[in-house]
Amino acid sequence: MVQDADLAPDIAKHHRRLNADEYGSMYVVGDVHGCISELRALWTRLELSESDLVVFVGDLIRKGPASAAVVEFVKERERAMSVRGNMEQNLLRGDRPTELSTSILDVLESFPLIISWNDTMVVHGGVFPNKPLSAHTPTDFVELRSLSPENGYDGLFWFEQYSGPPRVVFGHTVCRKPVVNEWTVGVDTGCVHGGELTAYNVTEDDFVSVPAARSYERRSGDKILDPQSL
Repeated sequence: MVQDADLAPDIAKHHRRLNADEYGSMYVVGDVHGCISELRALWTRLELSESDLVVFVGDLIRKGPASAAVVEFVKERERAMSVRGNMEQNLLRGDRPTELSTSILDVLESFPLIISWNDTMVVHGGVFPNKPLSAHTPTDFVELRSLSPENGYDGLFWFEQYSGPPRVVFGHTVCRKPVVNEWTVGVDTGCVHGGELTAYNVTEDDFVSVPAARSYERRSGDKILDPQSL
């Protein structure tokens, strides 16, 4: 169980702790990247009850065709919430220009870095295997992918070494299929690159996916991980 005391003070104020008893099934959805039609299709497939909760791993925006529409979709649903991804974090730091409205930026600003319940923690990037949570920075939680200095796709991935607890559900690392290990679940299945948009049902420990309507951004094959190769 992740408590605020486990985190650095500047992280703790961006941690949202949930009581799982208040919800039915709890889902975590991978990187949407502005793919609104796929998000609507996935939402329909989930057949949610009024008590179910959907948590997004961040990167709702950029690359795809409808960033604002995706943010509005999440904002308008009482049982939906998101952590920040690197796309949101970079935008809020002013690193990139944006055409998004002030109201949309305010929604992104409200996203925490971490959402947790029971023994589950949702972040966008990852967790260093041999570093206490209290020593992690916002950049670690948002951008971590591999343990190599380049933090790319050719190094040892953090989730190959991480042994929990807590169990971490994450996005950011684009995969052909979900990554499933004892202590980690990766749900970025590359929708914006022509893959799938995936939801992980944490309660039932299974997946629901919908195919992308098309590829909105090309990506080289060496930057799409095949979990079977690990």
